[in-house]
Amino acid sequence: MPRLTGNLADVDDDQVPVGAGDLLPLVGRWVGEGTGFLAGRRPFYYREEATFVPTRRPFLTYRQQTWSAADGAPLHGEVGYLRATDRGVELVVAQATGIAETHVGTWSKDALLLRPAGLLVTPTASPVRVVERSFSLEEGGSVLRVAVRLGLGDQPVVDHLAAVLRRDPVA
Repeated sequence: MPRLTGNLADVDDDQVPVGAGDLLPLVGRWVGEGTGFLAGRRPFYYREEATFVPTRRPFLTYRQQTWSAADGAPLHGEVGYLRATDRGVELVVAQATGIAETHVGTWSKDALLLRPAGLLVTPTASPVRVVERSFSLEEGGSVLRVAVRLGLGDQPVVDHLAAVLRRDPVA
């Protein structure tokens, strides 16, 4: 199975064609826990569910939700698409917090390498200027590591979220 990573330094400008079948190792429901970081605050802990669903087209639908590990209160949600193209992979994400992001990626050996391609924020959204994402499949495809780095305003890009999700065998 392909291993997904997000090492932005390894991304070339030349993209490699990707077929929809290359994305199939992500298909399913993934559940687990993570830790979040915000400047000047203590780390927070959350539960996460991410789902990738195949379609008859060359893309997967993507849905992600998080809840507070402490009290179960909803924290975040987003939806999007992971598209296989003749130029590589594209990830499009709309966050409930008023942020829309795009990423482009390449396949290199067994890795999907993503880099940010664009970002839009609504007038009431946090002053996010960059979102970086990485995904890595581990343990034979039964574990999905998810990491998000965030740049707010004039602050440097920093680690924001880190989760370890396990494939739900029932889904």
